[in-house]
Amino acid sequence: MKLTFRRFDLRLTHMWTIASNVATGGKNIYPVVFIELRDGDGVVGVGESAPSSTYAENGETAAAFLARVDVSQLSFEDVPGSMAYIESLAPKDFSPKGALNIALLDGAAQKARKPLHEFLGLGFTEGKHVTSFTIGIDTPEMMRKKTREAEQFPVLKIKVGGPNDEQNLAAVRAEAPTKRLRVDANEGWKTKEEALKKLEWLARDPNIEFVEQPMPASASRADYAWLKERSPLPIMADESYLNASQLEVAAECFHAVNVKLCKTGGVTRGFEALSAARRAGLKTMLGCMIESSVLISAGAHLAELTDYLDLDGNVLITNDPYRGVRTERGVMSFAGVQPQAGLCVAPR
Repeated sequence: MKLTFRRFDLRLTHMWTIASNVATGGKNIYPVVFIELRDGDGVVGVGESAPSSTYAENGETAAAFLARVDVSQLSFEDVPGSMAYIESLAPKDFSPKGALNIALLDGAAQKARKPLHEFLGLGFTEGKHVTSFTIGIDTPEMMRKKTREAEQFPVLKIKVGGPNDEQNLAAVRAEAPTKRLRVDANEGWKTKEEALKKLEWLARDPNIEFVEQPMPASASRADYAWLKERSPLPIMADESYLNASQLEVAAECFHAVNVKLCKTGGVTRGFEALSAARRAGLKTMLGCMIESSVLISAGAHLAELTDYLDLDGNVLITNDPYRGVRTERGVMSFAGVQPQAGLCVAPR
């Protein structure tokens, strides 16, 4: 087995601003790391690491982790054994671990001549799975412009937690008065009282589905349970739900969870996190960072385990070096995608 990796800067169509980087004005470049695993038969599995500062990761830490990997311990024929070795290397580094997991599963599914969802025993229902389109924090004028640009998407998600939330929501509603809307606070409201006040304001809009991560993940369990009991809208854990080990707290404090492959450590752990949440009666969503079609396609293969999808990272960028799952008018599809096995992705 041979491992190669390269760093790559994804370029966003618009500046990307969320609650945590309002003060710095956002960013329009998002570094990722692409990997390839090639076995002796010439089968190549691809993966992607989209590291996030939220979890103390960046391009340098991801590359450093990958450089430590002993490829003799990896095999497409033994993904569980390979992952046991990978997870023994460090307690965190979830994103590069996830890239390796995706590449291993890509190779294994290719060898089985099955698309990944079929290899995992899930299937993929064409015409069913709709992703939202995310609009970052901006000026009201730009919020209107972005909403017009997203006209083809039936579901929008807006970021909040800045000083102009009310004006920004009004700007979005000026262009899309009744479109389904999701809201992501990205830990932006610091107390349960502030969060409840904001949730009550948002609940005046009858077409808002839920609100993600209203308070910091560091907020107490008691405060989140208090908020869940009183919230007029469903609240969804994102930064508070990294993987299935946090299920007990999530079930007590939230109505739903947002699972991202880059924070769980790949498809295997993502499968576990989604399945555990569903068994506990929580609604589930697959989300993403700013990602290429490699990670977005990997997530889409788990769509049958979700109630909602927020897999739009690849449509927010201008220089995706891969092609994979297609998104047309918000509907995700593997129909006609080549190749037809593994992740179903290929270089452009």
